[in-house]
Amino acid sequence: MADELIGKTIAFLVANEGVEQVELTEPWKAVTDAGGTPLLVAPDGGEVQAFNHLDKADSFPVDVDLVRAHADDYDGLVLPGGVANPDQLRMKEEAVGFARAFFDRGKPVAAICHAPWTLVEADVVRGRKVTSWPSLQTDLRNAGANWVDEEVVVCTGGPNVLITSRKPDDLKAFCHEVVDRFAATG
Repeated sequence: MADELIGKTIAFLVANEGVEQVELTEPWKAVTDAGGTPLLVAPDGGEVQAFNHLDKADSFPVDVDLVRAHADDYDGLVLPGGVANPDQLRMKEEAVGFARAFFDRGKPVAAICHAPWTLVEADVVRGRKVTSWPSLQTDLRNAGANWVDEEVVVCTGGPNVLITSRKPDDLKAFCHEVVDRFAATG
């Protein structure tokens, strides 16, 4: 992974509080190591407070507040997890619309752990094969997704590539697919 993503800008959409730190930092590092430009997008400017499960971790500066973010400015979207993070995002119309816009434009999206909650709210998982943290399986199935318990799932059966993983233990496979699949898209 050295230059697969040169010239590509990847949005990382998170709430201002509650993102699982490793699910933000590991994909971020993978994008950076592959030559891509990751940008942190959050509902409000300032900083994002990350967590290690339920404990406060580091904070990260927001690059673009959600009101100024447009899917057309990015080549792909990563949705890190954490329980509180996607729960907050799915309650914000702008966040849901931002995520949906990547599907509308055929751009790749990657979501790990609890992050598919945002995609359920965006109504973009119907007919898609996905995985997630196990507690989301009923929500995803009720939204029309084909939920499976696998380390990483790459679904090309829709308007875009959709990459999903279950948990932090799956990050190596998730990051590999993010770089590989994001590099392969226009």
